[in-house]
Amino acid sequence: MTLLSLLPGITVIGATIDGDDAVRQALKLRPDVVLMDLIMPRCNGVEATQRLRPAAAVVVLTTYSDDAWVFAALQAGAREVLAHLVAGESNEEIAAALFVSEATVKTHVHHLPGKTGLRDRSQLVGYAFRNGLAGRD
Repeated sequence: MTLLSLLPGITVIGATIDGDDAVRQALKLRPDVVLMDLIMPRCNGVEATQRLRPAAAVVVLTTYSDDAWVFAALQAGAREVLAHLVAGESNEEIAAALFVSEATVKTHVHHLPGKTGLRDRSQLVGYAFRNGLAGRD
């Protein structure tokens, strides 16, 4: 949290102790972005993300590598980049829609195949359609 607050343009407005607290604070404070871990006490990051969507933009940051957790987070609404890819949007269009830089989108697009075990954008799109991740709110 301290490192994030040192970055220009970022103001940290809260830190939580568990998933329930994350939902409570996010709904009260209305941050631009919620950074969510998957593994938390009481209410895990997937459930917390489900409870926050679509009221808040959620970015899941985790070192946990279990595919089931990653896919559950995608289904809960984190990494909206995939839904925009499915819609055929360019990196520039995705960046504008999500209010992030094009470099951030490129980073997410680059990492999605590795995190999902898929090879490329076309496999990601196929996966999204097969698993109900293709629709946007």
